[in-house]
Amino acid sequence: MKIPFNIAMLLCSVLLLNACATKELLEKETSYTHTQTVSKTLVADNVVAFGKPAQALPNVPNDAIVIVGDKQSYVLTQGGGQLATLLNRLDPTYLRVTQPLKFLSEKNDGQFEGELALRYSRLQADVSKNDIQFFLQNNVRECTSDSDKRMNVQSFCFDIDLIGAIYPPVNNRSSLKALSKSYPIEIYTKVTEEQHRHDGKTAAKKVVLFPFAVAFDVITLPFQAIYQIFD
Repeated sequence: MKIPFNIAMLLCSVLLLNACATKELLEKETSYTHTQTVSKTLVADNVVAFGKPAQALPNVPNDAIVIVGDKQSYVLTQGGGQLATLLNRLDPTYLRVTQPLKFLSEKNDGQFEGELALRYSRLQADVSKNDIQFFLQNNVRECTSDSDKRMNVQSFCFDIDLIGAIYPPVNNRSSLKALSKSYPIEIYTKVTEEQHRHDGKTAAKKVVLFPFAVAFDVITLPFQAIYQIFD
């Protein structure tokens, strides 16, 4: 049976339109754009020492602690005083850091914030009333585990809120007392980005230093207990 010419042309047009629509749909499905918020590491560094600025730095308190890294310096503008109080009061032999040093730089503007998580564990018989009173005054919580109880150990956990700024490497790093082994530190940010399925690649970000950051010298801290909790 012979199909009339006009009907044949109509069928061809329909088939062509279907093919184009299918191609367009496939292209959309294989190369769509998805917006998401992700964490981006700005700097992965190693802590090699601790200290305090040898000279006054603008807008930096006198009790600031400097975390000396291989790549950068991290000046704690808040939280350093509380850390010094705890280290002067507690025996560092029983004190340990329980989480990595990982800080958020929300705007990647050279400033960061985070927590230093510490755990203090001793035989229950050696924990005095003065210790308990000190913990109550500093918002320290008891975190004794079942394993601790079986060994008659009492544990206390506390998180010190830290705020700081990223500076260049210190000038006199080689003259400072170093940790027995390096300790990792990470500064990260969160970004909203478009991720394309067809390549899966996203743009990398670089760390931004604090706007007024300059290289400086560091002197040894008046207390050495901090080295014990990181060693």
